[in-house]
Amino acid sequence: MELLQSSVLAFIQGATEFLPISSSAHLILFPTLFGWHDQGLAFDIAVHVGTLFASLVYFRVQISEIAGAWFMSLLGRGTTAESNLGWFIIVASVPVAVSGALAYDLVENELRSVTVIGLATLLFALLLWYADHFRRGQRTLRELRLTDALLIGLGQALAIIPGTSRSGITMTVALMLGLNRKEAARFAFLLAIPAIAMAGGWQALQLIVSDVEINWLQFTIATAISAVVAYLCIHYFLAFIEKIGMLPFVIYRVLLAFFILIIL
Repeated sequence: MELLQSSVLAFIQGATEFLPISSSAHLILFPTLFGWHDQGLAFDIAVHVGTLFASLVYFRVQISEIAGAWFMSLLGRGTTAESNLGWFIIVASVPVAVSGALAYDLVENELRSVTVIGLATLLFALLLWYADHFRRGQRTLRELRLTDALLIGLGQALAIIPGTSRSGITMTVALMLGLNRKEAARFAFLLAIPAIAMAGGWQALQLIVSDVEINWLQFTIATAISAVVAYLCIHYFLAFIEKIGMLPFVIYRVLLAFFILIIL
């Protein structure tokens, strides 16, 4: 894979991982459109490392508070909103781990078609619009319940279908449960940390047992590009989501879906 191709795909991954427009769909579609070869396992790991690093850096203070409070709750020091949030993140991460383990072969062999991506892009765009327009409330993460976390986690499990968007479906379910836009996005981004870590860890295990040669220059550049772009996307999305809402992303997804289904 050429350096230009890997840099473009790393930018796409960083820009789409945390926006509700599906990074997996874009990473499948762009090589299809331009006739590029598969980017390879090492590249997938590199961009996952980049987006994971971006989320860890951006939420470093909140992660520290949640982890510390959660650990104290294990020691019987009482519960707080932060310790509860730690438990909620763990609970919400279980469904995606299970679905990923059980359905990995199905997704890789059957669900990466252009038709599936187009239909998923359209369907989940309409669900996002409905949740944002009709169901959005003013609840915050401090008002989150265990059942809410489980439902959001079950929604996140659907993200194994290319075109769904992991961040998009988690925000959709959170909005349907009455969270406001910024809190729904924040919880979706926090959930991304274990989800990306699990996906990257699984890919790393595959790489270890394979005989794939690693181009360390491309690996490093791809990681850096995806990390910087992802960090900026998190920052500006959280800064402006209450003002711009989800409609621009819904419109983009609908247009993308029609392009995929009609033109491709």
